Amino acid sequence: MIIYIYGEDTFRSRDFLSQNVERFKKERDPQGMNVVFLDGQKVESSQLWNEITATPFLAEKKMIVVQNILSTKDTDVLESLVEGIKKIPEKNIVVFYQSESMGKSKLVQELQKLLAKEKWAKEFINLVGAQLSGWIKTEAEQRGGSINPAAIAYLTQNVGKDIWYADSLIDQLIAYAEGKEISLADVQLFLEEKVDDNIFNMVDAIVVGNRKLAFKLIEEQRRLGEEDGLIFGMALRQFRILISMRDLFNRQENITSDTMAKMLDLHPFVVKKSLPFIKKYSLDKLKDIYNQLLEIDIKTKTGLADQSLLIDLFVGKLA
Repeated sequence: MIIYIYGEDTFRSRDFLSQNVERFKKERDPQGMNVVFLDGQKVESSQLWNEITATPFLAEKKMIVVQNILSTKDTDVLESLVEGIKKIPEKNIVVFYQSESMGKSKLVQELQKLLAKEKWAKEFINLVGAQLSGWIKTEAEQRGGSINPAAIAYLTQNVGKDIWYADSLIDQLIAYAEGKEISLADVQLFLEEKVDDNIFNMVDAIVVGNRKLAFKLIEEQRRLGEEDGLIFGMALRQFRILISMRDLFNRQENITSDTMAKMLDLHPFVVKKSLPFIKKYSLDKLKDIYNQLLEIDIKTKTGLADQSLLIDLFVGKLA
């Protein structure tokens, strides 16, 4: 039996590997005498096949975990696997775990294709958008905590693809919250906001009336897996920032962007990118736009209309 575990998300793939090893030990090998780990970048062909074909010790099956075999430069090892992979005995479970960059040779590519076709091959791609949000919520709950939607959205937007970091943050936040629900303010203490040009470009396109670009960027966010609720939240937050900046600018016209950033507790880059907007639109106009967004929020939460449609109509009307 062959299990192939691979993909960019090494946190979840490593966790999946650990679950399989622990389940095997619990069900078939409580003494841990039939689980062998091999470094695929150092193992020789003879040693590899000796372990793969060896008879289990006082058990029905043996598990051999071969790590990062697709990173090896040993052509003998690669050739032997390409030629003999179908001959691996059913009595043993061979797990090929790949967490590092693969080699670029033809043999590596051939072996990768063979492994990916196996029945028990599982790829772990990076989580984004709704999938990442769901993972964060589930992990927090499984660890005995709870986290509100705004905090989840902030983590999703700013943690990037580093699930190892997200895992550590969740533990820290649960400990910090001390049994209370994790709030946005809690998360902001541990995680600095990541400046996302795509979001600014999307808001920019909406405000300046570039309907074509605005729809393109919104659809790009949707294609990446972002839920409309998160897209709406991004737009709402940006217009809230613009209102705060415009109000401060009205009261202190000669204020510098750095001073404004400190007074409003905003990232300096956010302020600099937003200044052209507040100089172009009046406070009343920005408040009107913000009220339209609040109306969308009410209709969405009361089930009067589809949020995706409302966002598109808002963009079309504003642009």
